[in-house]
Amino acid sequence: MSVTKEEVLAKLKSVKGPDLESNIVDLGLVSEIFVADDKVYFSLTVPAARAQELEPLREAAERATKTVPGVKGAMVALTASREPGSGPSTPPPAPQRAAHSHSHAPAQPAQPQGRAKAGVPGIGTIIAVASGKGGVGKSTTAVNLALGLQATGLKVGVLDADIYGPSMPRLLGINGRPEQLEGRMLKPMENYGLKVMSMGFLVEEDTPMIWRGPMVMSALNQMLREVAWGELDILVVDMPPGTGDAQLSMAQNVPLAGAVIVSTPQDLALIDARKGLNMFNKVSVPVLGIVENMSYFVCPDCGGRHDIFGHGGARDEAARIGTPFLGEVPLSMPIRETSDAGRPVVATAPDGPHAKVYLEIAAKVRARLDELSGAGGREMPEIVFE
Repeated sequence: MSVTKEEVLAKLKSVKGPDLESNIVDLGLVSEIFVADDKVYFSLTVPAARAQELEPLREAAERATKTVPGVKGAMVALTASREPGSGPSTPPPAPQRAAHSHSHAPAQPAQPQGRAKAGVPGIGTIIAVASGKGGVGKSTTAVNLALGLQATGLKVGVLDADIYGPSMPRLLGINGRPEQLEGRMLKPMENYGLKVMSMGFLVEEDTPMIWRGPMVMSALNQMLREVAWGELDILVVDMPPGTGDAQLSMAQNVPLAGAVIVSTPQDLALIDARKGLNMFNKVSVPVLGIVENMSYFVCPDCGGRHDIFGHGGARDEAARIGTPFLGEVPLSMPIRETSDAGRPVVATAPDGPHAKVYLEIAAKVRARLDELSGAGGREMPEIVFE
């Protein structure tokens, strides 16, 4: 017997709303519910200013939905409508263009002020995948982007810089501990042809990380510079979500050639995505483009397309600030299921429709890096290694 919307709504009435007032259904927080192949999709509309503190409400709604008999999975997201009169922020200044490099990999941009950031021996280019907030699919995008870049013929590594919530071990299906080499160097873990380093390899998955800023930066620096990466064309850094001290310090101290911003379509996520854009522009890191994740949902039963969380917000934002729009990744249970199982779609189903989206994004990122390298331009300033 198929799951019905009425059954889901009835169960959601057991979830108290913010401040324990009534329940989320009677308060009108629940969007239209889609049920396809016994999997449930919907969003909760909350005030943008309270989004972070109401994440437990989203989790409670998702848990409740999964208890409905017959439900095989649930995907719930927070969304918010823009406050009346709250227009978009002022566009950030245009990023500096990078200089030419003779490397076969895309070049790193010159730093406009002071001494050049210390590079990492053997690594041609470092790019960041970032988001202004958590829960937008940044890490899933990062790993599939890395695999997509690898499919273009590059040697690629992944640095999981999310100290508090490392996800690369799970996303790439890697277990065990890195081997210690001569001195303090560690041998990176590897799967699907990617070299990977993550705090998740060094601590148990359920161990809480309560480090302060200096400890976090020390750990990130060690994972970047005390790992035997070998020769890589590109290192993809999965940045921590948000725009705090750790993210800013990482952007300031790592020689990033550019950054990819991941957002979902709704205004709530776009508000935070703008913060990420502004952060990278402040430290003169070019924004390679914006990816709209959970962009739309295609019903596997009827083939109809539904914009559960809105649609096109990231594309519009990219056009507004003059940043490339890299692509739309659909809201898809297979992407989530394969990611949770450590079998990313680009590696395990490269000819499928979902992998095609990521491969196209990867091709655009590589083309953008080539463009920023300024082919035919002046020589790249010499990088000083510390």
